Amino acid sequence: MLVQQHPVPLPSSPVAAPEYPYNAHLSSPSRVQIRLHVSNPRTNLPDAPKGTSPPSFTVRRATVRDAPAIAHLGATVFSTTFGFSIPPHDLTAFLQEAYTVEAIEEDIRCPTKHIFVACARPKSNDVNNVSATSSDEKHSEDGGIDADPEVEAEAEQDDEVIGFTQLTEGTTEPCIAHLRSSVELQRLYVSTAHHSMGVGKTLAREIESLARSLGYKSLWLGVWEGNFKAQRVYEGLGFARVGDHEFKMGKCIQMDWIMCKAL
Repeated sequence: MLVQQHPVPLPSSPVAAPEYPYNAHLSSPSRVQIRLHVSNPRTNLPDAPKGTSPPSFTVRRATVRDAPAIAHLGATVFSTTFGFSIPPHDLTAFLQEAYTVEAIEEDIRCPTKHIFVACARPKSNDVNNVSATSSDEKHSEDGGIDADPEVEAEAEQDDEVIGFTQLTEGTTEPCIAHLRSSVELQRLYVSTAHHSMGVGKTLAREIESLARSLGYKSLWLGVWEGNFKAQRVYEGLGFARVGDHEFKMGKCIQMDWIMCKAL
């Protein structure tokens, strides 16, 4: 899970440069932690004013119509989270490879990649929408979410994508090679404006439910060694560190924790 450090509005086009200037001297996790504390002493958003309720949201399967919003959100969160630790040309190249609309469309169409989006609806449509799925949706036999096509198409026009997650089949790491049946939680992104509202946990539960229905026995992920807040979030979801791997972006190499949980 990527944890954005400052509220940043979604851009009208994919992010091509980091929010924070690259600083080659901030390489170790401990120094990164200091940097994040200086930038933003608070790690959580302020509580909502008394008398107000958090915006409702729904979770559904992503469609190609969601690709622009997913690309914008993913590029924004990734850039603002890691921009200060990656040379700009390496970051830009990575974003142009992973978070173009075309790349996201390809991911959505891929049969071994399962993407869900969390969406906030306009207030006029918010009634009884606090649950993870709307009354128009039902779970299919494979654990996914099916919806009436006409209802889904109409809803997508009004949806604001506030988070997304991706389950990827067929990937592994040496430290989990002994596991008979594992699947990767590859992405879990939530807009800063919607932190502390249960969006990330709801998306994670949806991924776990799908993984179980597909017959997998364990779920694994990679998280940057310097992303302490995300590590705590995953630990709270039942993940434990089982190893490490290198994450390469051009000539920039960072170390990720590999975390895993039994399903």
